[in-house]
Amino acid sequence: MDGLVEFRTGDGAVVAVEAVEERSGSRLVSRGDGTVQATRTFEGALDGVRAAAESALRVFRDGSLKPDGVEIEFGVRLSAETGAFIAKGTAEGHLVVRLTWSPDAPEARPAS
Repeated sequence: MDGLVEFRTGDGAVVAVEAVEERSGSRLVSRGDGTVQATRTFEGALDGVRAAAESALRVFRDGSLKPDGVEIEFGVRLSAETGAFIAKGTAEGHLVVRLTWSPDAPEARPAS
């Protein structure tokens, strides 16, 4: 592990995550132990990922398929400057979608 990024939560707790090396020309200055303080709260860093998940769920729930269940899986990376972003698992990116349908419940038989 190259270093850590520390995010504070809204209630003041510290969440440390593995550092992501930014590709820009600038570098963050870390403490002597390699830890960098994030510029956003943990919740703030995850806002964009939450919005992406809500949007993806809406696409599959409101479409013509009408699944009983929707499961969306993607990797999230955290950066001190950028916040959270969906991590690529391949050259194109990583997103797994599972849609499930339950068999129709048996119709109730009329009482004799």
